[in-house]
Parts: sequence; structure tokens; C-alpha cells
Amino acid sequence: MRVVIAGAGSVGRSIARELLHNGHTVLLVDRLASGARVARVPEATWLEGDACEISTLEEAGLADCDVVVAATGDDKVNLVVSLLAKTEFGVPRTVARVNNPRNEWMYDEAWGVDVAVSTPRLMTALVEEAVSVGDLVRIFSFQHGHSTIVELTLPPDSPSAGKRVGDIAFPADTVLVGIIREEHPIAPTRDDALEAGDELLFLTTPEVEDDLEAMLSPARRVPRGKD
Repeated sequence: MRVVIAGAGSVGRSIARELLHNGHTVLLVDRLASGARVARVPEATWLEGDACEISTLEEAGLADCDVVVAATGDDKVNLVVSLLAKTEFGVPRTVARVNNPRNEWMYDEAWGVDVAVSTPRLMTALVEEAVSVGDLVRIFSFQHGHSTIVELTLPPDSPSAGKRVGDIAFPADTVLVGIIREEHPIAPTRDDALEAGDELLFLTTPEVEDDLEAMLSPARRVPRGKD
């Protein structure tokens, strides 16, 4: 897979290293492609230029890449790069970094963004996941499908504790995709019974998140806000 990353700061370089380690081809585009920076990820190809300029993106060969990652520290730049990648070059997949959570609402297909990654949201989710029992935590959002991955640790007083998965009527458009029990992952079947303390991973939609939480953790009293 050929990946072009706009922004060679610490985030962009970290992504590049992981992709290179996994055998992918990576081109880093940055306005400051200095020798010191290049030396930090020498296995990647580098291009010095403004990723918001079509001429730079043409030189980067976006028409022939599989994924564009907009990883700069400027949300305006990331949105412009994503939009140009989709509208001018027809890139199959774009991934954009969200720096300010207040701008997250703009990161959708109208701006050419397939997947938006918000570091503050992910960190918040990990903190909540670590300390909350019975609270539904949104881990990830898929822009095009308007679907989410959510997690909930089943409380001891849940009416679903002890029930077989096949006997539980989850809300519409909701799929239980994984159970983590005593640090071991389980691929759930209809015959698996839920236990108090299980970490449950669901693929669902924002519209039914409240219903899912109320069903699994009815003692929770504070309603979730919708994004």
C-alpha cells in the first residue's frame, strides 16, 4: 500500500514508522523537510513543499496512492489536504487528524474525510474506559457509515448479567463484536453468557447509544449528550 502523509511532525513521523514497519510505502510531505528531520525516518521518501498546493500534491503522486493521511498540527490544513485528495485526485481513503475537538464536526465527507482521528477524544475515551463501570464510552466513529464503536463494562446489577447473548434483544443496528473477560478477548456466540465485569465492545449508531446504555446499565441516571 502506498501512503502519502502530509505533516512530518512527531505525529506524522510516528505514523510513517509504523506503516514502514508493516511493509508499506510512505511519502512524507512537509514544508520543512530538513536533513535532521529526514534522518529520523530515512526509510521514507520525503518531499519538501506546501501540502495545500495542488502542484505539491501532483509531485507527491496522489493520483497513484492508496491512502492520504493529513497529520499536520493545523486543522485548516488537514481539511484542505483531505478535500483536495478526494476531489482533485480521487484518493480512495483519507485519514485526518483533529487537533481541536471543537472542529471535529467539520471532518466529514463534505470535506473529503473518510476517517477523523481526534487525539483528545481518544484520550478521554481511554480515561473513561479505565475508571467507569456501567458507562458507555464511544471509542471510535466511522464517518461514512455513521456508525460507532463503543465500550461498556457490565455492572453487577445489570439485568443482562448471566444472560446468554442470544437471549438479549440489543437495540436496532447494534452488534456485540467482542467481550474482554479477565484480560482475555472472546469472540461472542449466541451461547456465551455475559458476566459482571465483562468489557463489551459494540458496533452501533449514535442514535441508539442511549438505549443501549439504559438497557445494560439502567442505574445510570445522567443521559449522554449527542454529538
